[in-house]
Amino acid sequence: MKIIRTKDYQHMSRQAANIISAQVILHPDSVLGLATGSSPIGVYEQLIEWYEKGDLDFSRVHTVNLDEYVGLAGDHPQSYRHFMDTHFFSRINICAKNTHIPDGTDDHEDYVCSAYDGLIRSLGGIDLQLLGLGPNGHIGFNEPGEYFMKGTHKVALTEATIQANKRFFASEAEVPRYAYTMGICDIMQADRVVMVVSGASKAAILKEAFFGPVTPHVPASILQLHKDFTLVADEEALGEVVL
Repeated sequence: MKIIRTKDYQHMSRQAANIISAQVILHPDSVLGLATGSSPIGVYEQLIEWYEKGDLDFSRVHTVNLDEYVGLAGDHPQSYRHFMDTHFFSRINICAKNTHIPDGTDDHEDYVCSAYDGLIRSLGGIDLQLLGLGPNGHIGFNEPGEYFMKGTHKVALTEATIQANKRFFASEAEVPRYAYTMGICDIMQADRVVMVVSGASKAAILKEAFFGPVTPHVPASILQLHKDFTLVADEEALGEVVL
């Protein structure tokens, strides 16, 4: 595990974007695993800035997103498809057909999950996976549990996750209770994994995830075992860690 300590959110975003941009420049046909939420927005903004300057070309890149809410169509303002289109895809030269997100409107759970795993395999796996860190240690929507879920699956969101996400909806009642999420196996099989973590509110769970035992009760802790994992975190997020 490599740790990059940054001074603030903007610095963190730039450092993570540096890693991703190098991947795209060196391997223009890369498969990028992407994340949603507030943590990676700064990363996407930096990549867009470099694209607009002519430094990056995404025309041959494929992407696979971690997750999608069950029950939300892609044009729903709180769907992760809409998030990615708004914050990234519509602002770079990526081919829409090369961007992949689980279909939240399809309630055939077994089909959606097996098809998404098959898609990732058909692309040759993920070259670089970008992650954030959930308040309870989840990655994607792999929530704390008794064991690590291997493949893409439908998950019931925990109360902690619902509370963390309700700010994006008009009311707590509107927050979806289920999501499709990429499994731990696909994440761990990515050639490289980069996680961005910012803010004092993540300090305790960061310490637990990466300086405590590997346990499915803290799903992100499995990344301690990844062959090429980089944690990019700001001073506040690393506030409980002595490096």
